Amino acid sequence: MLAMFSGVLRRELVSALRRRGDILNPLWFFIIVITLFPLGIGPEPAQLARIAPGIVWVAALLSSLLALERLFRDDFIDGTLEQLMLMPCPLSVVVLAKVLAHWLLTGLPLLLLSPLVAVLLSLDLVAFKAVFWTLLLGGPILSLLGAIGVALTVGIGKGGVLLSLLTLPLYIPVLIFATSAIDAANFGAAYNGQLAILGAMLMGSLILAPFATAAALRVSVN
Repeated sequence: MLAMFSGVLRRELVSALRRRGDILNPLWFFIIVITLFPLGIGPEPAQLARIAPGIVWVAALLSSLLALERLFRDDFIDGTLEQLMLMPCPLSVVVLAKVLAHWLLTGLPLLLLSPLVAVLLSLDLVAFKAVFWTLLLGGPILSLLGAIGVALTVGIGKGGVLLSLLTLPLYIPVLIFATSAIDAANFGAAYNGQLAILGAMLMGSLILAPFATAAALRVSVN
């Protein structure tokens, strides 16, 4: 299983590097959204810090959605997905490898861009740490939950709107607790509770989402 996992992960990363536009588009979208808010509402630090939690996480959520649709779509079109489903390795392991590749290509770059976000939105060091930790814990959750929606719509041509309708309700708890943590950090309050809830959601998603995604793929392909 480990060899299969590493093989699928390596294949996904190499394939994505051949289509750099698919990697850069969500990042550009994230940067553009973060940059436009200070230009649109003014550079007042207090006002930017107050709305920063919503800006950061709405931009991160939409950036994740932009890159989700291709998670299984290309493999479904060329028949690779059916071959992966016939492998002796559990399909959930393949799903987990593809989701990890998705996070490495979309979520990790957003995490690395968090210092730039802090500068653009006039966040102090405490708020920046909250942004970093929420992106670190919440980003993989977006990829894991989004994979379920992609698996359900993989057989539908141009199912982007349906994918958004399926995944956005799943994202709402992550959005609430992540923005609450950053907001608490802005006011100097403790946000350990929100991070603990995000950590619990991450563990639950890691355990359950690969199996739910595998089951959805079997339904969609068959």
